[in-house]
Amino acid sequence: MQQIHLQQTLPQVFADLNSITSDIWHKNVTFKKGDITLIEAASGTGKSSLCSFIYGFRNDYQGIINFDNKNIAGYDFKEWTSLRRTSLSMLFQDLRLFKELSALDNILIKNKLSKYKKKKEITLLFERMGLADKMSTKVDKLSFGQQQRVAFIRALSQPFDFIFLDEPVSHLDDANSAILGEILMEEIAIQQAGVIVTSIGKHLELPYNSVLKL
Repeated sequence: MQQIHLQQTLPQVFADLNSITSDIWHKNVTFKKGDITLIEAASGTGKSSLCSFIYGFRNDYQGIINFDNKNIAGYDFKEWTSLRRTSLSMLFQDLRLFKELSALDNILIKNKLSKYKKKKEITLLFERMGLADKMSTKVDKLSFGQQQRVAFIRALSQPFDFIFLDEPVSHLDDANSAILGEILMEEIAIQQAGVIVTSIGKHLELPYNSVLKL
């Protein structure tokens, strides 16, 4: 996948509003592979909805979302499964981890599907993220910041053309945020991928090609 194109896209819940000031909603916006984009938003402006629309979890929007030149409204279950395995990775704000499983098992579930990372590469990511001693710990015993780092490792455990990170450092200190950014830049250099980061305040420090206001 080379680009994601939004054409006059708008959450249906916003349809009755008289006016919307946004760089994304009701605009023509293209995210290109290889570019790094920051989306700044206030609470309630549809940031997480945008991620869910693009990932195919929700379709309650107006307008069109194209992957390359194909409208995603036409994708079937098999196509979405393939896209989420090979082209599109997502770190959701609510993380969506299996809390009854260990941190490592959460990663291995994804990696067994993608077969993208070797076990030693996953272990190294845990070490770099300061979680080497938490690999066998159940996720529900971890702090939210630790869970964010686990979800980040999981998001990297697959090939992707684009990766979305919804408030990825909201519960991280500056040191861990910097490590996350460093690892992300290494990975996208390997995959030549596009990155879209959302934020309602503290954001991941990256060399952004563009900053959009939602």
